[in-house]
Amino acid sequence: MGSMAVDFLVGLFMSLKDGKLSHELVLGYLKDMMYYVLPLFVLAGISAMDQTGWIVLVGYYVGALAVVVKYISDIKAKL
Repeated sequence: MGSMAVDFLVGLFMSLKDGKLSHELVLGYLKDMMYYVLPLFVLAGISAMDQTGWIVLVGYYVGALAVVVKYISDIKAKL
């Protein structure tokens, strides 16, 4: 969520600097919340039901790392 917020602020700053503020800025982040963040919350919630204690956690951490890498690359592309 932190890298997502930084990406949003960088995108907001760049669009205000260019004078092109649009609704796509906010809608893109709402879509990303549904596609990336919500499944991670679901995995965190069902980790208590995991009998082994590590299978769901591995999926959670791999997914979280992939989301952070995606947003870091998006921030680099915007700058």
